[in-house]
Amino acid sequence: MKATANQAGEKVVELRERLSTALESAKATAQRLEEKAIEAAKATDRTIREHPYPSIGIAFGVGLLIGVLVARK
Repeated sequence: MKATANQAGEKVVELRERLSTALESAKATAQRLEEKAIEAAKATDRTIREHPYPSIGIAFGVGLLIGVLVARK
């Protein structure tokens, strides 16, 4: 956008508008994804605090499964 700031052609103006629209859309999408990630992290934290021992067991099982799969050649 800065590179074309001094150019005034019709195509340049159109491209700058399209780029600006795409940039705003990307920012909005990133904001929504960030909000969803924060909500998911909060929900996960609540679940782990409400059920600490089952959470530890699940984490152990997943870790064991990953370890077995990585160790296999």
